[in-house]
Amino acid sequence: MYCRDERKPEVAELKPALSVIFFTVLSGAGLGLWAWLGGALAVGLYPSGRGNVLAPLAIGFVFVGAGLLSSTLHLGRPARAWRAFSQWDSSWLSREGLLSMATFLPMFAVGGLARGDHRFLPTRIAAALLCVCALATLFCTARIYTSLKPIPAWRDARVLPLYLLFGAWSGGLWLWAYLAFNPGVPARPFAAVLLVTGAIAAGVKLVYWKALDSSRAPDAGHATGLERIGVTRAFEGPGTEESYLTREMAFVLARKHARKLRGIALALFFFVPALLVIAAWIFPVAQPVCAAAAALLCLAGLFVERWLFFAQARHAVAAFFPQSTAD
Repeated sequence: MYCRDERKPEVAELKPALSVIFFTVLSGAGLGLWAWLGGALAVGLYPSGRGNVLAPLAIGFVFVGAGLLSSTLHLGRPARAWRAFSQWDSSWLSREGLLSMATFLPMFAVGGLARGDHRFLPTRIAAALLCVCALATLFCTARIYTSLKPIPAWRDARVLPLYLLFGAWSGGLWLWAYLAFNPGVPARPFAAVLLVTGAIAAGVKLVYWKALDSSRAPDAGHATGLERIGVTRAFEGPGTEESYLTREMAFVLARKHARKLRGIALALFFFVPALLVIAAWIFPVAQPVCAAAAALLCLAGLFVERWLFFAQARHAVAAFFPQSTAD
């Protein structure tokens, strides 16, 4: 039942789940690191030394493994997580799971085949597969969100490239941090490429936020097709007790808090790390400290950015639940 209501419709958004935030940030950084490492090995531009391969592989393994494990905490019954792999023909979640597992195969192959000079052809082939699998997994993770029609904010064309850029930026900073602690390794050219990657990611994110602010919030009138007769709302809520819908898809974030958190996120994931990259160029002796600090701060900033990504995503179903207005 619906009736006309001249009041301004309230905005309800998704409630962020920490396990999913950890998953997207950590696995994104690990896969981004593997993509950079695999690509550099494949084209012969990576510094020699078997240890220079094994250590970044291990860092990526920790991030990807921790991210995948944290993702199971969001499930009602984590023991049944294996069933997600069975829907590969129709689910981006299943494809992501299968590809993430497949990515470990070339990763272990690279670790086992790596030689001192990295000119061993099987190593380069395995490295190319590692790069492709890591990027494909990042692509599938992003498609999980862009395929959800009830959430217009995630259907934005910038969401997918942003996810790839953030993985490349954060993972690249961790690879740079490792290389920076190795004397004699030319890490400065890589840092310059990273700086461009981060600048593009920050610019695209700013455009995305601007588009999000100007977008229309889903409401009951739009969802039911009754908007042509005026503003509408549900006469009674669809439920009387808390449920998955109210816990996960009916969250209100004050606009003033959103602006503050955006500034914090942008400063942490881009501006401060970028300044540290520039400082490392000017003062090479400070490169190890700058690189480590930039990698850590970037992850912290992406945790805030990812929290906002979920908190400001407006699900159409929330229009049918009464919410308190936040301003």
